[in-house]
This record gives sequence, structure tokens and C-alpha cells, in this order.
Amino acid sequence: MSTSRTAARMKRIVPFYVMDLLARAKQLEAEGRSVIHMEVGEPDFVTPETVIEAGKNALYAGHTGYTAATGIPELRQAISDHYARSLSISVDPARIIVTPGSSGALQLVMSVLIDPGEEVLMTDPGYPCNKNFVELVSGVPVGIPVDADTNYQLSSTQIGNSWSGKTRAVMVATPSNPTGTVVERDEMVRIYAAVKERGGHLIVDEIYQGLVYDKKGYSALELADDLFVINSFSKYFGMTGWRLGWVVAPEAYVESLDTLAQNLFLSCASISQYAALEAFSPQCLSVLEERRQEFRKRRDFLLPALQEIGFQIPVTPQGAFYLYADSSRLTADSFRFAYDLLEHQGVAITPGKDFGIHSPDKHVRFAYTTSIENMAEGVRRIKEFLSR
Repeated sequence: MSTSRTAARMKRIVPFYVMDLLARAKQLEAEGRSVIHMEVGEPDFVTPETVIEAGKNALYAGHTGYTAATGIPELRQAISDHYARSLSISVDPARIIVTPGSSGALQLVMSVLIDPGEEVLMTDPGYPCNKNFVELVSGVPVGIPVDADTNYQLSSTQIGNSWSGKTRAVMVATPSNPTGTVVERDEMVRIYAAVKERGGHLIVDEIYQGLVYDKKGYSALELADDLFVINSFSKYFGMTGWRLGWVVAPEAYVESLDTLAQNLFLSCASISQYAALEAFSPQCLSVLEERRQEFRKRRDFLLPALQEIGFQIPVTPQGAFYLYADSSRLTADSFRFAYDLLEHQGVAITPGKDFGIHSPDKHVRFAYTTSIENMAEGVRRIKEFLSR
């Protein structure tokens, strides 16, 4: 009898194809090939220098032990103060749980809310790991097809039409991965009402919140206290490798989240937490604003450049750093297209297959997380590839 049997859920948790592409891209680079990276959603800017210095100082000060599972009080207060200063929202620090990245936050929330067999509604396309956090607790992720008609976001009407007796929660992301679109404030109000009147929970992924370009951003926390908001130090703050995020939870769920955090990961890295205090300083926020403006310039370069060579992008993304492009005029198989583009031209992009089952073969994602100079070279190589 084989002893290598895995849990049934592993048949439903598929690989993250972009990581396979990244590994191949790194292999090509090791062989001396030039690769333009537009596949991974990681800013090319290193962590701001003042945050790095704060991390060093934390080491020298001896902050190398466990902390409270919910995070150091200073950081929870700093996050609360940030909401007050940047968005004029009052958030009790006691409702803020510091987590190992937003992934840790989602693992906590799904574990506390979802029983086996219960459904969580989400967009298709969407960030691939979201459905896997539902699978991890034996829940059922329900992808709802979205397109340009709804700004690639869920609408309150779709939520109402998709709700079943097993639906427990709805998850939305604004700005979103892979499309970079946002849920408009008025629609978020309607989504919240639709979920609440059915007795469910609303989970809002806001990890790209600081990266909004054409209008002032907002938080779902402006609407009510009885929802879950996920955020992260990875994207806007440029701290991907520090593995730090947070969840703002309804007061009634804080004790359960705390208990689960104690059991799952004891605490977040102490050094990362003390370093993150500096992320909210005026000096650091000034650097981050410069970077936000640079991302906007990159979007405004890459969007028309891709459209000119045949990609269709019907909705201008308002945030994050992604373009979700319809490639159907150029290829009938975006998965093969992405791999061939990497092998023949050294341009790494992500196939739509990573983000769901709604027309994945017709889409690819570009991450404008590299310089305009690099992206211009990437576009040139794609043109050359298409002319073959």
C-alpha cells in the first residue's frame, strides 16, 4: 500500500504558474540570457532606506524574541494612526491583528469564518491563492465570471444571483490582482448591503490600497465596522520579503483570531514589526509617494504600447501595477504564448490560466514593476516575436 497519499484538497490546489515561469526565467538568466521581467507582482524598488535602518536598529536593540500574537502594541497603534491621517477613519488598535503577510491574514480569517462545505464568492479572474485559502479549510470557493462590463469586479447584483444556502462570505479585492481595477465606493456600499442582508461576511482585500492613480483611494472601513479588511506591507510599502501584513476585524472576532494566531504562527517576525514602524514616517511616506507616481507613469507608458501591437485592454486600471490584456487577436492559447515568448524573446509575462477558468486562454497579465526602459525593450521584443 502506498504511503504517499495526500489530502483530497491537494487535487484542487493547482500550482502557481507564474512561479514556474519565474524559475525558468532565472534559469535562462543563469545561462547568460537577457530577460525582461513583467511576470511577478513584486515592486522593483527595494525597501525604503529608513525602514532598512530601522530593521538594523531593531537587531542592535535586541528585538529578536517572540512578540504578542496580535503584534507589538506600537505597530497596531501606528496602523490605526495611519488610517486616521491618510483616510480620516477611526480604527481601534484592538481590532488590528498583525500577520505574516496578507496571506497569514487570509488564513486566519478563512479559518475563523468558514466551515467545511461553506461557500465563499469571489471574482474569476482573481488572485489564485484566494481560492486556495478557502480550500485549505475545506470550504468551497465559487468564482463568479467578471469582465469589462462590471469593471472586472463583483457587483451586488451578481452576488445576489450567486448566493446559495451554503454561501458564508464574499471576498472582493480593490485594487485587484490581476486587473488593477477598483470597486467604486457606491458599489461597495451596495455590495456590503447585499452581503449583510443575507447574513454573510464581507472580506475586502486592500493590499494595493496606497497604489491608486486617478482618484483618491478609500477603505471599506469607512462603511462599517462589521467587515474584514486585509492589508499588507508588501506592495505599497515595498516590504515583500519582510512578510508582514494585517487584518482589521470586527471586535467580536478578535479573540478567536488571536487564539488561532497563537497556534498557527506564535507571532510575526519581531524585527519586521519594529522596522515597519518607520514605514509610516513622513520621510518614508514621501519616498512612497514618489514611487506611486512612477508606477502611474509606467502604466501610462505600457497601456498604449500594448494596445498598439494588438492587445485589448478595455478598462484602464485605476490601481495596483497590473494590466490584464486580452490576447485573443494574437494567439488562441495564452499559456503557450507566455512560455514561447519567454523562450524565444526573453520576455516574462503571466498567462491567464493563473487567475481562474473564465477565458484564461484569451488573457495574459503584465506587471509594470520594472523600469520604462526595460518595458520599452520588452515591447520591442514582443513586436519581433509577433512578426515571426
